[in-house]
Amino acid sequence: MNNEIYIHIDKISKSYGNVLALDQISLDINKNELFGFIGPDGAGKTSLFRILTTLILPNSGSAIIDGYDTVKDYKMLRKNIGYMPGRFSLYQDLTVEENLNFFASVFGAKLKDNYYLIEPIYKHLEPFKKRRAGKLSGGMKQKLSLCCALIHKPDLLVLDEPTTGVDAVSRYEFWIMLRNLRESGITIIVSTPYMDEASLCDRVALMQNGKIMTVDTPQGIVASFDRKLFAAKSIHKSDLILLLQNDPRIHTAFAFGETIHITLTDENFSTKQLESELKQKIADLTIKPTKPNIEDCFLMMGSDYEK
Repeated sequence: MNNEIYIHIDKISKSYGNVLALDQISLDINKNELFGFIGPDGAGKTSLFRILTTLILPNSGSAIIDGYDTVKDYKMLRKNIGYMPGRFSLYQDLTVEENLNFFASVFGAKLKDNYYLIEPIYKHLEPFKKRRAGKLSGGMKQKLSLCCALIHKPDLLVLDEPTTGVDAVSRYEFWIMLRNLRESGITIIVSTPYMDEASLCDRVALMQNGKIMTVDTPQGIVASFDRKLFAAKSIHKSDLILLLQNDPRIHTAFAFGETIHITLTDENFSTKQLESELKQKIADLTIKPTKPNIEDCFLMMGSDYEK
């Protein structure tokens, strides 16, 4: 990755009626970067991607991609962008092979010309090249969509929640493919609701309610967590989280797997004393120090953001 700015987003806002989907979004994305937008449904990720891919217009603000304005220069940009929307959108009655040939022809390309770019991905699909796209598994549909987005050799690859609804193995394979594509010189932006995928990006933007809370490397975001974090555990988890969320000594309490991650209002307060007092209500309770991850950071920022 280099530090040459490839995408410049300046104060973009987008509304649908009375619903504000994007609120003054500004950031820069570098050339040859694998950049992730992380956030829940409704954060504004899809609206931003549709603006960047010239499919919709912002209400205000602008986006420049490789020197081209997404509004004024949309025809030029569409030739250089590969877009994989969140919902499977290929022709389900066409075979794998027919879909690839069709999308190549739309961009005036030939399958054989750019086959080297999709070969590592297509080799998983090749045994099913005569199968209709609608009959493929979720993981195979994902791979076919990626191949169709790449077949014209785009400079920018835009992937909107590409791993949603896909099994864990396919998710892992997909991210290996993205890292390899990045090495080939393509700039990639990807959105995901999965916090664990953030660590696989060069940099990420954490989004909530149409705003960007922070932009940094995954390591930088974790390092910014400046509170002591503890994991509380009990077999009576539902009772425990209600107890913690209503305790004035607890700053935040969020469920994490079998545990509940908590921070304290007063960090000088003894967790041993807290544990001892709470055990009077939940006997099997334990509270131990733990290390934060990106999801902890997102929840903490979101909690502070709403206050």
